Amino acid sequence: MTPSRSANRLATQLDFAVETAYLAGRLTLGYFQTGLRPDLKADDTPVTVADREAEQLVRRRIASRYPDHAVVGEEQGVHEVEGASHRWYVDPIDGTKSFVRGVPLYAVLLGLEVEGVVEVGVAYFPALDEMVAAATGLGCWWNGRRAHVSSVEDLARGVVAFTDVNSFARYGRRTAWRRICDATYGRAGWGDAYGHCLVATGRAELMLDPIMSVWDCAPFPPILKEAGGYFGDWQGISTIHGAEALSTTVGLLPEVLTLIEGLSTDGPDER
Repeated sequence: MTPSRSANRLATQLDFAVETAYLAGRLTLGYFQTGLRPDLKADDTPVTVADREAEQLVRRRIASRYPDHAVVGEEQGVHEVEGASHRWYVDPIDGTKSFVRGVPLYAVLLGLEVEGVVEVGVAYFPALDEMVAAATGLGCWWNGRRAHVSSVEDLARGVVAFTDVNSFARYGRRTAWRRICDATYGRAGWGDAYGHCLVATGRAELMLDPIMSVWDCAPFPPILKEAGGYFGDWQGISTIHGAEALSTTVGLLPEVLTLIEGLSTDGPDER
């Protein structure tokens, strides 16, 4: 496929992903701040009827438009298609804990992997009506305007976002988190997907997650790369399969990695 044909196809797929995330997000708003009670999954995380219905909407649209594409979703698992070169990753509500408490920082996440590389990513925050979307070579866009990472060059003047401060100790990352806290200017919670988008749009310099599922990560390689940043694991490898996540600027990445080098897990005395 020629570069121009490839770009055209990615542009079409990006438009589809944006529209699909928007529709799924509007569906979730019908349940937001209504006192909806969640069920608890086996891992003690919440799930609601809004999660399930939003994922069903996304899957129906993909099946209708791209029946030869595989799908991996948080709530309904894997739909394989023999010989599929394209795979969609779906998180119908990233930040369900925020959603059920009426906090408007939850997101619908879609990522499209083509031949093993995520080429399209969309994060839509329905309660804020913020859309961050990107495709390889087509830029990163935040509500229709070009998005760029921060120009801050010193981590000591940077803001780090996170989701749950206790998760760092829970997953053996307490020492790494302490070093990052000591090295940065400010810390901002309630992160989830919004933290990674804060980095992509220049409103924070760093986002750390000690534990991540593939559908949580999927939109962010193209979003951060096209915004001039980095998304990947804590070793500096750009991947959605590392079971952890780090977003930052390219300029700050070496300093961040140096701070947490060799601290993939804490010793027993740190737990």
